[in-house]
Amino acid sequence: MSDEGKKIGVVTHFYDKIGVGIVKLDSEIKIGDKLKFQGNATDFEQEAEQMQFDHKDIETAKKGQEVGIKLSDKVREGDIVYLAS
Repeated sequence: MSDEGKKIGVVTHFYDKIGVGIVKLDSEIKIGDKLKFQGNATDFEQEAEQMQFDHKDIETAKKGQEVGIKLSDKVREGDIVYLAS
């Protein structure tokens, strides 16, 4: 187990203009979870405050879904997303 926490997904896309990262999930997350985004040029933590699936706001995202998460910083395709402890 790495010190980043549990890997929960990977970034597949980032919409720069609206500040939304698309994350393909390996496990369930919910609003309020603290997420850590890490990659070659990415390293920040943020609470999941707003998530969407199929253009609808959701409280919980399930394993296997690709969800949009509103972010305060830029992420890149291939960045790993962890559940911060």
